[in-house]
Amino acid sequence: MAAAPVWSVDPRTGKQREQVAVEATAQEVDEAVRAAHAARGSLADRTVRAAFLRTAADLLEAAKEQLVEAADAETALGPVRLTGELARTCYQLRAFGGIVDEGAFLDVVINHPDDTAAPPIPDLRRYKVPLGVVAVYSASNFPFAFSVAGGDTASALAAGCPVVVKAHPDHPALSELVAAVLRRAAAQHDIPAGVVGLVHGFEAGVELVRHPLIAAAGFTGSVRGGRALFDAAAARPVPIPFHGELGSLNPVLITEAAAAERGEAIGAGLAGSMTLGVGQFCVKPGLVLAPVGAAGDRLVKSLTDAVSDTDAGVLLDHRMRDNFIAGVAERAELPDVESPVTPGAGGEHTVSPGFLTVPAHKLATEGEHDLLLEECFGPLTIVARYEDESEASAVLSRLPGNLTATVQLSTEEAAGEGRGAEILAELTPLAGRVLVNGWPTGVAVAPAQHHGGPYPATTSTSTSVGGTAIERWLRPVAYQNTPEALLPPELRDDNPLGLPRRYDGHLER
Repeated sequence: MAAAPVWSVDPRTGKQREQVAVEATAQEVDEAVRAAHAARGSLADRTVRAAFLRTAADLLEAAKEQLVEAADAETALGPVRLTGELARTCYQLRAFGGIVDEGAFLDVVINHPDDTAAPPIPDLRRYKVPLGVVAVYSASNFPFAFSVAGGDTASALAAGCPVVVKAHPDHPALSELVAAVLRRAAAQHDIPAGVVGLVHGFEAGVELVRHPLIAAAGFTGSVRGGRALFDAAAARPVPIPFHGELGSLNPVLITEAAAAERGEAIGAGLAGSMTLGVGQFCVKPGLVLAPVGAAGDRLVKSLTDAVSDTDAGVLLDHRMRDNFIAGVAERAELPDVESPVTPGAGGEHTVSPGFLTVPAHKLATEGEHDLLLEECFGPLTIVARYEDESEASAVLSRLPGNLTATVQLSTEEAAGEGRGAEILAELTPLAGRVLVNGWPTGVAVAPAQHHGGPYPATTSTSTSVGGTAIERWLRPVAYQNTPEALLPPELRDDNPLGLPRRYDGHLER
């Protein structure tokens, strides 16, 4: 049977643009993984791989015009958004280059023998080593930052792990272009091209996670797809870490005092956040708890006006468009659900944004309205109107894990008066990032960032954004009573590489 073709499709029209490749066979997946495995030694030198990451950023910037054009043709996200996302991707590559240079991620700890301890301590020296080849599953909604050269790839390469990327079917042509850029960067540092593999096709993705030489996997996508791969990773004869970002409702709680103080501004801000990128951000606020009463009504009126003024947009593909329209219709048909601004089909190839309202008590206990507590990908949010604090808390207590949780407080509440601290404590178990008086859309690439959360937001406690994302692809190893001459340079007493380390209980730099 001939391999299935891989087409680049224009989401603005639904028409095929060009055939990019064919879906990879099991043999081709095996070849890509083995080539990546063979390239591991080329990343052993930290200086080389830091330079490789910086060169990759330079070459991506040099190819910006071609890459943004290809990305826009396949995603309809627009040149402005895509140019910014490419800049973020290049920044992230350079940031990981700096992390590799610094070396703190190796977490070097040295303990000399201590016979006075109970029990006695031998000579112990620990640091972290790369796991091996990492499978990366590209996301649809971030064709640069969560794709071939995105955070999973950048952090894995920084850790010393080659990657094999499963390209997303929504941007196969761009995936090929970016992979070629990364390989050109590798060649400038005598790193084999196999250090970045690329495969296409659903079955190829399944074969990839099952391959015995794959040591870990990173995924961004749906709960259904991610859970299937997570289960496959766990069911292997040798299970592997699977760091998946699966789905998130990203709740927002608006206090009555905040709504009274600045309800119009909150409504406008919510509209901008939930419609950003046609509602296709993983941190889109999908559930909003707003008070009943006049202040809440003014907030909803502001949200109505702002969403009504937002143009229809193109989703990443027509399958997502169909799912969005069906998901909205199913939710809107539930009892006591109202639609101040009806979301749905905006045209033959577009969708229009909107929101639904429901009394919060309908969500406080298990029932037919539970569908409203599931993510709907696209420009839709659910506004649950609560009568009192206990009703809002009852809804929050039923939520699964999330990437973010947000609270909008009044000036006095933010200053420590009222229930501000209590609300934060209530939100903290729900999410990996808790925001006060802001909006969750926009994930800064920063050392303190955490982009993850309790299941089903992610399948691990790690972050996929920020410097500590590198920790996903490393494992600690300790050497005991090992002669100095046999130790890796990172663990020798004279610290020839000048690494930050903890030496006999003291942090050295």
